[in-house]
Amino acid sequence: MKKLFSGVKPTGKIHLGNYLGALKNWVDLQSKYDCIYSIVDMHALTIDIHPDELRDNSLKLAIDLLALGIDPKKSLLFRQSDVVGHTELAWIFNCLTPVSELERMTQFKDEASKKTGNINAGLLTYPVLQAADILLYRAETVPVGEDQLQHLELTRIIARKFNNRYQRYFPESKPIISPARRVMSLKYPDKKMSKSHGEASYIAIRDDEVTITKKIKKAVTDEQGILNLLELYSYFGQKEKYEEMMVLHKSNKLMSLQLKEELTKAVLEFLKPVQEKIAYYEDNESKVEKILRNGAKKAQRQADQTMAQVKQIVGLK
Repeated sequence: MKKLFSGVKPTGKIHLGNYLGALKNWVDLQSKYDCIYSIVDMHALTIDIHPDELRDNSLKLAIDLLALGIDPKKSLLFRQSDVVGHTELAWIFNCLTPVSELERMTQFKDEASKKTGNINAGLLTYPVLQAADILLYRAETVPVGEDQLQHLELTRIIARKFNNRYQRYFPESKPIISPARRVMSLKYPDKKMSKSHGEASYIAIRDDEVTITKKIKKAVTDEQGILNLLELYSYFGQKEKYEEMMVLHKSNKLMSLQLKEELTKAVLEFLKPVQEKIAYYEDNESKVEKILRNGAKKAQRQADQTMAQVKQIVGLK
C-alpha cells in the first residue's frame, strides 16, 4: 500500500468540524493506505502555550484519536517530538526554500496580521517543518482540506528543489481531498466551525449532553443557518428523515425546533460510544502512552533510514 502521512496540532478540543473535515477521513483511509499519523506538538510551540497544557493536550488528543477509530494495529500513532529527524530535515529544507515562497503563504499572512507583538520565525518556517514531517517518511499521499493545498504544494516544491539540486530521492506527495465539505459554525453559519469563534460556535466531541443540547438550541436559524444544521444532520442522522426534512424545508414547512431536536438526538447518539472509549482510555493512560511509544519506535526506524540517506546525499556524511 502507498504510504500516507498526516498530522494534527494539539492546541485544544476536537470538534465536529475537525472530525468531518479530516479525522473521519483518517479513520476510513486506514484500510487503503500505510498510514502514519502524528501529534505534531512541535508545531504548537509557535503559539503561547504553557508546557503543562501542551503535554495535557497531546495526551488528550491521542485519546480522542483512538476513541474516534485510529487503530494502532493498522496505523502508526506517535508524538512528533518523540522522533528525531523532523527538525533536522526541516533545517536542510530551510536551506533550500526561498523566503519569498514562505512569505506568500496565506496562513502566515493571516497569523502575522493577528499578532500585535513578536511574529516568531516559527510562523514563517512552519510549512517547511510540515514538509519535513511528510517527507521524513517519504509519504506519497497526504489527506488535506482545500485550505491546506497551498502548504502541500510547497512540500512538492521543496521535494522538487531537493531532487533537482542533489538527486531524485523524495516523492512529490499528492493530496487526497477530504470528501466532507467545510462544516460551518453554529453561531456564524457563514464561517467555518472553529474554536476561535467561541464555545457557542462548535460542538466538541467531549461536550456533555447538556452542553450539546444548549449549543444546538441556540444555533442561528436564518436561511444559511438552517442549511448548515441540515447538512450536519445529513452526516449523523437517518437518511430517510434527512430527506423528509429537506422536502419540508423547500416547502417552508420545516420547524427549526424539530430540526434542532433531531440533530441533537443524532449527535448524541454518534458521540455516546466515542465518549465511552474516551473514558476507558483516560482510565488506562498507561496503555495510551505505550501505543505512542511503540508508534514512535516504528516511526524512528523509518526516520533514521531517511536521514542517513539524506545526509549522505547532501554531503554531511
